[in-house]
Amino acid sequence: MISTESKIMRLDEAVTQVQDWQRAGQKIVFTNGCFDIVHLGHIDYLEKARATGDRLVLGLNTDSSVSRLKGPQRPVVNEHARARLVAALLFVDTVILFDDPTPIRLIEAVKPDILVKGDDYTVETIVGADFVLSNGGEVKTIPLVKGYSTTSLIEKIKQSY
Repeated sequence: MISTESKIMRLDEAVTQVQDWQRAGQKIVFTNGCFDIVHLGHIDYLEKARATGDRLVLGLNTDSSVSRLKGPQRPVVNEHARARLVAALLFVDTVILFDDPTPIRLIEAVKPDILVKGDDYTVETIVGADFVLSNGGEVKTIPLVKGYSTTSLIEKIKQSY
């Protein structure tokens, strides 16, 4: 059995692993996000992202990165816990924490075959799309489950208590 901790890698470790998978003929999918309070929308999205290829590499925003994006009250769940939680999902093969404003450095290092984001993006607005396409890869959007977002979940909790 693979431990969740072993799926959380530094960028250099992940690049080596991805290269091994690619040499074995496997298609690498990359996506990224905060995944603060994991909910059905996240599970559905990640499962569908993985289904587009053979291995799923997930770039996970650090706590400081989430705070810059979402505000000082976020994240609700710290980066170590978020990383372990998403690493525990069968369809996530590798988790890489990143603190940069965008995942472009990860995308350029990993060189995924397929770059995936939710359908709240267009190919033109996806960071790294040009890089992946110029390297012969694909960029795809996944339909999001309506009515599920961490922000709406937090609001529902606040209204209830």
